[in-house]
Parts: sequence; structure tokens; C-alpha cells
Amino acid sequence: MVDTFQPNGLPVFIGSLPFAEHREAFKFVSEYTPEIPLWTQLPLHKVEGMVAQFMPGLPGLCSLEGNVYINTAGDDFDSDLIQFYENYMAVVEEKSDLSDSRFVLQENTAKGFFIFIESVRRLSAPPVAVKGQITGPFTFCTGISDQNKRAIIYDEQIKDAAVKLLALKARWQARELSQFGCPVIIFIDEPALAGFGSSEFITISQDEITQNLEEVIAGVHAEGAIAGVHVCANTDWSLILDSSTDIVSFDAYSYFDRFMLYAAKIKEFLDAGKIIAWGMVPTLKADELENETTESLVSQWREKAGQVEKLGIEPDQLVSQSLITPSCGAGSLRPEQAIKVLRLTQGISEQIRAK
Repeated sequence: MVDTFQPNGLPVFIGSLPFAEHREAFKFVSEYTPEIPLWTQLPLHKVEGMVAQFMPGLPGLCSLEGNVYINTAGDDFDSDLIQFYENYMAVVEEKSDLSDSRFVLQENTAKGFFIFIESVRRLSAPPVAVKGQITGPFTFCTGISDQNKRAIIYDEQIKDAAVKLLALKARWQARELSQFGCPVIIFIDEPALAGFGSSEFITISQDEITQNLEEVIAGVHAEGAIAGVHVCANTDWSLILDSSTDIVSFDAYSYFDRFMLYAAKIKEFLDAGKIIAWGMVPTLKADELENETTESLVSQWREKAGQVEKLGIEPDQLVSQSLITPSCGAGSLRPEQAIKVLRLTQGISEQIRAK
């Protein structure tokens, strides 16, 4: 999929921002990352949490005193589950329209997507690319519980439905964003993969995680879009580098040394023409952000890029296959800090591309 898109060190953002209004968020996104704008998630609105935002459409979805969960013991659960799979098969077999199904984003929980569509339509020329995002299956299925407070990842039946929901919501996004006639990028956000291999998830196999991730990637690829996987902490990077994703997005500011433990796989990934999204601007610790400048972060990137080049990657090739991003979303920061993140992301990109 990446043969239609060469990033050339352009900046792109990770979904969340600490603003109350989506139009304000788009204004900043279009100012600092105009080449690859994205729709924003604003966690000041509770329904725009990265798990809650994509839950509509799940069978058995219930809310009690503000607690949202899957009630597999409800009287209607079995019939709702059957209806879910009937809807799914009808879409997959093209007997019904994806755009008129339970697999579309809802305006009340994903307002940023619809504001984004409206705003990009008003641009005088299409961007270089556009970006959407969806929560990854591991993060999603470990972040939702049933009526017994047990994560749905341990219930094969509802987990399968959840993965299929994500795959088609990613596919619908890709289809909608394709209207602008430029490459479409969909990031699959998997922060919970930092916990893979811990005692909490000891019974979950790598094969299971890979299979679920591939199903969502396939949904993106089905619409000719570019898939990225974003993990904002350390993980077993072979999970991502060995997958069919086109972009690996990682926190290069804090975890570059851990990432480089997979040097051979990184070289294979780049040799295949795929893309690295360098999370060079810290967002998880405000004091780190406070202490950094464009110049300091460019210097860090050059040193780290040099290590990748020693694997046998030419400097020009590395830049052509790189994106510059924040380490993670900026939704937990203050607005002025988030603006600094945007400004630094743009500044690093400009200096790298200028050279």
C-alpha cells in the first residue's frame, strides 16, 4: 500500500488534543500539520475516550450509572449477537451498504471525524494525505469488561465481534476519507501492548494478538488505505514489524534503544519500502516537553537516525520513509503545552526536510 505514498519526513499528529471544540482543534492541526491533517479526539468529552468512542455497535452494550459494559447475561444478548453477525456478513458479502450499518462512526461520539470531513472539503486543494485512527483490538478488548468485570478479551465470542467491529469501522473511515483523492492513512492505536507478556495477560498468546491485529489491518487495506500501528511505550516490536502494517509508529524520544533491539527486523521493514513514524516530541511528561526545543530534538533525531543508517539504510532513503510525530497524543496536556507539541513536531520536520 505504501507505493502510493512517500512521507519524506512530513509531520503528522497523534489523535488527541486538550481542546473543548473540534473546530478549534482542526484550526491548530491544519496550521501545524497541513500536509497530513487528521480528525481529532477530544478527551474533555467523556464519550471521546479512545475505547468509548468506538464501542457503539457492539452487541450487549449497556450503561449503568455511568459504567459502560457488555452484558452477556442479558435476555437480548443472544439475539443481538446473531443480529451483529448477520449485519457483518451482509456488509462483507456486499449485500448491504457499509455506510448504512452499525459499523459507521457516530456523530455524538466521534464529532471530530465529521467536522474534519466538512473542513477538508473547504480546502482549496487536497492535502498530501489524510489520517484517521482507531483503537487497536488488544487495547479495546482489554479496556472493556462484561457484567462480571472480566475483560472481553477472555470471552472468545464477544472478542471476535469486537475485532470485527473495529475492522469495519476502520474500513468505513478509510472509505469516507478516500473522497479527497489523496492517500489515506489509518493508525491503529495500541497503547495496551506495553503490557503484553506481563502477568496480567499471561494467558494471551502472541498468535492471538497477531491474528486480531491483522484482521483490522486487512479492513484498512481493503479500501486501498495505508495502515499504521502506534504504540506509545515499549512492547515486543516483532509483533508490529512482522505484521502487514505499512507504518510502525513508536515513542522514539523515550524508547529508541528498546526499539533498536530489533535491528534486523527494522532493516527488513525499511527494505520492504515501509515507513517509520518517529515519535520525537515528548507528550507523556510535561517537564520533558518544557525542557526541549526544536534544535535539541532535531539533534536527538540525527543521532538516532545515524544508528538506523548503520544498518545499511541510506540517509536519503531513511528520510523518504519517515514521518515525524509526537510520542503520543496530547490530550492529557494543557492547551498551551499541546500547541508547543504541534509546533515542535512541525519544526523538527522542517529542519530534517530542509537538509
